[in-house]
Amino acid sequence: MPDAPRRPSGQFGSFTGRWVFFILLIIAAGIMLSWGKQIIGDAEKEITYSEFVKYVEDKKIASAKIGERAITGRFVDGEPKSSYRLTAPSRESQGEIIRLLQGTRVDYSFDQPNRFWEAVIPYLILLPLSAFVVYLLFRRLMDSGSGGALSFGKARAKLVTKETVKVTFEDVAGIEEAKEEVAEIVEFLKEPERFRRLGARVPRGVLLVGSPGSGKTLLAKAIAGEAGVPFFSISGSDFVEMFVGVGASRVRDLFLQAKQHAPSIIFLDEIDAVGRRRGAGLGGGHDEREQTLNAILVEMDGFDTSDQVIIIASTNRPDVLDPALLRPGRFDRRVVVDLPDMKGREAILKVHARKLKMSENVDLAEVARMTVSFSGADLENLLNEAALLAVMRRHDVVEHEDVEEAREKVLWGKERRSRKMEDDDRRITAFHEAGHAVVAWFTPHVDNPHKITIMPRGMSFLGATMKLPEKDKYIFTRGQIQGEIDVLYGGRAAEETFCSDVSVGAADDIKRATDLIRRMVTRWGMSDRLGPLTYTDEEENVFLGYEITRQHVNSENTNREIDAEIRRISSEAFSRARNLISEYAEDVKRLAALLLDKEVLNKEQITAILGEPPDKNGVLGGSPSLPADEQGDAPEAGAADG
Repeated sequence: MPDAPRRPSGQFGSFTGRWVFFILLIIAAGIMLSWGKQIIGDAEKEITYSEFVKYVEDKKIASAKIGERAITGRFVDGEPKSSYRLTAPSRESQGEIIRLLQGTRVDYSFDQPNRFWEAVIPYLILLPLSAFVVYLLFRRLMDSGSGGALSFGKARAKLVTKETVKVTFEDVAGIEEAKEEVAEIVEFLKEPERFRRLGARVPRGVLLVGSPGSGKTLLAKAIAGEAGVPFFSISGSDFVEMFVGVGASRVRDLFLQAKQHAPSIIFLDEIDAVGRRRGAGLGGGHDEREQTLNAILVEMDGFDTSDQVIIIASTNRPDVLDPALLRPGRFDRRVVVDLPDMKGREAILKVHARKLKMSENVDLAEVARMTVSFSGADLENLLNEAALLAVMRRHDVVEHEDVEEAREKVLWGKERRSRKMEDDDRRITAFHEAGHAVVAWFTPHVDNPHKITIMPRGMSFLGATMKLPEKDKYIFTRGQIQGEIDVLYGGRAAEETFCSDVSVGAADDIKRATDLIRRMVTRWGMSDRLGPLTYTDEEENVFLGYEITRQHVNSENTNREIDAEIRRISSEAFSRARNLISEYAEDVKRLAALLLDKEVLNKEQITAILGEPPDKNGVLGGSPSLPADEQGDAPEAGAADG
């Protein structure tokens, strides 16, 4: 986009130079008027009161002018200097001086100062100077091209021209369905006549909804890159300022710029910053955000199909958006940019791997299996961490071991080799992790562990049992969830069986197991005693993954039954884990001993002790199931530092 017209720098510099000269001239004139006599006072002789009395008595004073601050006058001929000055005599001294002058018949007069100029001159100096400073401040900060803090009404959108948009659909992987949904937007921007000929109306607004890092911004840039049109990008928070009305003004300016560069795309990132449902706040309804939202609604209504301006917005909080934004004619199309599946993760890894020197032993398909629930941004960060590790290890290329270590660093933190644990602590941690591994190995419907470690990581992990899923899961059955709960209890069961006392290392395992059991009973209807009912009004954010509100809607008797059912399921799961630990006690001991010796075990070492894992692909007929986005990821067990 061509920059807004500006005054040439030379012309502005010349204009400023004239102002500076004018201000300096005023200052100099004021100084001359108020203190001119002091400046030319080199021709005057400064004398004291006693000297003045002596000069008068010796008849060497020709004249005197009596003022408030000084007495000045001229000497008689023959003195080295023709003038004198007596500074600030007191009022009593002035009376004596007048009588002395009268007695010696010296001509004298009184100096009446012009008080008007004394009062005006300081203002003549300060006012033009202040005006000049204020002028320069506003001139610089309100210049449309300056981007300063006081460029109130100008939109702060970042413009990427069609010449500089380098992102295309080839750079976007793992979200094929989302790309298909926005493909018609690209065709409209390229060939609008095809749509007009049939009377088809392309959506004016497209709302990209998905988890953080899933590729919403990248997809919007790819649309602009494919269509070859300018791309205006701005965050929702950029519209909100401390000055009322600024956000609405910036909205109008942004849409005006987009129309001037049509066909074009406006991308509003994190629109929930200004698009929240009106009337839901505590500070009153008519605030700055509401004015900004109203301006967006008005501008979107004012669009015509001939404008060829498409508005794309992104959010991970669609539940808080104002309904007026989502009605037909505004954001008509809602495109879900979901986390990639295994095939999508592999495609994303291939895109980012093009920029790196990768070893041939790096199996991106296996890396995709290891990174369940990773977003596109997470995968990019994973490969970057692997590259950094390869550099620090002085590898010529990125090896598979670098990628594995990068994954563990991202998930649990960096290895803390300097942290020395006592022998008793290492023994408890080893049996804890061996318990997780054995229960996971012999429990149906649970992924097998592929790595066990008792090396401390990050802030709180003393050890971890890492599982490698064979495939993505979109439905979790009751049997699978119960299996995961058994694995979580495996660490505590092993501590109870082989150690003199239990530790706080199982605190996180117990918390996660309790949360799963509570959801089974209150949300997923998996309790035979309480039936397929929902006993909670929790609102879970799909894309952020946490509960927003919690309301207690049950009677006291029902809550007691819920608590009893949670305790029953928990007790049964712990009994199953403890029975497995007892049944395979020798395997647990050997696994713990090898862990104490090696600290890290891979799948081959685990298999050498536990044998080949049993077939876990049995039929789970009749077991209730739930969507994967409700359950979340299959938890990986580990000993936490309490």
